[in-house]
Amino acid sequence: MSKEFKATEYLLQSINTGNQFNDEGWTLEAPDEKEPTLIRAIYEKKQIDVKDVSHGIYRFADWLPIHKTLKGSSAPVTYKSNGLAKHLGLTNLYITFSGYWPEKDANFPTCSFKETEAYSVCGRLSSEEKKVLVVASAGNTARAFARVCSDNKIPLLLCVPEDYLDVLWFNKPINDCVKLIATKSGSDYFDAIHLSNLVCQLDKFIPEGGSKNVARREGMGTTVLSAAHEIGKIPDYYFQAVGSSTGAVSAWEANLRLIEDGRFGNNKMKLMVSQNEPFKILQDAWRADSREILPMDDDEARKVVKIIIAKVLSNRRPTYSVPGGLFDAMKDAGGDVLTATNEELIKAGKLFEELEGNDIHPAAAVATATLIKAVNDGTVNKDDLIMLNITGGGEDKFKRENDIVYLKPRHIFEINPGLETLKEVLDKLF
Repeated sequence: MSKEFKATEYLLQSINTGNQFNDEGWTLEAPDEKEPTLIRAIYEKKQIDVKDVSHGIYRFADWLPIHKTLKGSSAPVTYKSNGLAKHLGLTNLYITFSGYWPEKDANFPTCSFKETEAYSVCGRLSSEEKKVLVVASAGNTARAFARVCSDNKIPLLLCVPEDYLDVLWFNKPINDCVKLIATKSGSDYFDAIHLSNLVCQLDKFIPEGGSKNVARREGMGTTVLSAAHEIGKIPDYYFQAVGSSTGAVSAWEANLRLIEDGRFGNNKMKLMVSQNEPFKILQDAWRADSREILPMDDDEARKVVKIIIAKVLSNRRPTYSVPGGLFDAMKDAGGDVLTATNEELIKAGKLFEELEGNDIHPAAAVATATLIKAVNDGTVNKDDLIMLNITGGGEDKFKRENDIVYLKPRHIFEINPGLETLKEVLDKLF
């Protein structure tokens, strides 16, 4: 199910101190450092050799921290926009699409760029690993990891809020190596993360790591590698909707690597990240010039999450404050945190489908809506080189062409279950 190949040569580096160290297999934190920090992969190969599209996501393997490749991947596809660009009066709008669009060689069966994370993370995971990988998700990440782990027989435990289970759809049954548990109705993504953290206190489980996992960030960074390879240079502006904000951090890191490569220019893309109003904790912190996310009551946060359509953007603990996170990325590269209402994202999604020819996910519609507003208010100019990261799409098309089945939870937990209860349930599952 997997293919061993010459492992990518790299070291890991603490963003906080600059210290470099070896990857011990699943290193998620800088050793012997007390202060929280992200760690970054430093590759031996400074100029990337991009392989042909038949390699899927692994066409960018030079800059992925992996030691094996897995079957079934697809890479993000970048193309120059005609319809949307003409409508907005833009001469250099490029769309990077991660989803289902066979006509453009985009073949993500989960229709989400979260597959780029899953194929990279699972390519980093040792074939000898005996522990079960644990992933918390509000939907798209769970669907991606379920598909990749099912196809490649990798044991996986998913933690998802009960109210989001409808996003766990597939075109074929999921292998029994993948099991799903949920937090009860009324919970949100943060509660699913809390459940996964409790699970990882038990011996037989290993945390995927979220933004701490360099493989997750490098996988998402392939969107920017796709754009730079297709365009031949680094874009001026990068538009993406964010939940954890890990995708935007990944874009910044890929940008820095492309500068070091030397063949794509030396500019830093302005990071134009977006949220779905009224859930706008990143915008509130950024506009206040605060490294820390401003306090938000848990119950109030859950109420706001219920309002928004793009629920995958509702992470209450984003990768923002930590050294190497979004605050540092935007301070270095420039940019802004923008917002779109439900009404604006619906309108933008319909416009994209009409002008470009495919449906897109609500989060991608948020990014599209904020691009439209940035053009209208003069934030971007007509000749600026713009990358619009469409992080999911083609779902309507995919569902029309396939019979759909759903993954069902093995157990639904209270928001804060006791460890003994958790252990009793999971011992029966694994």
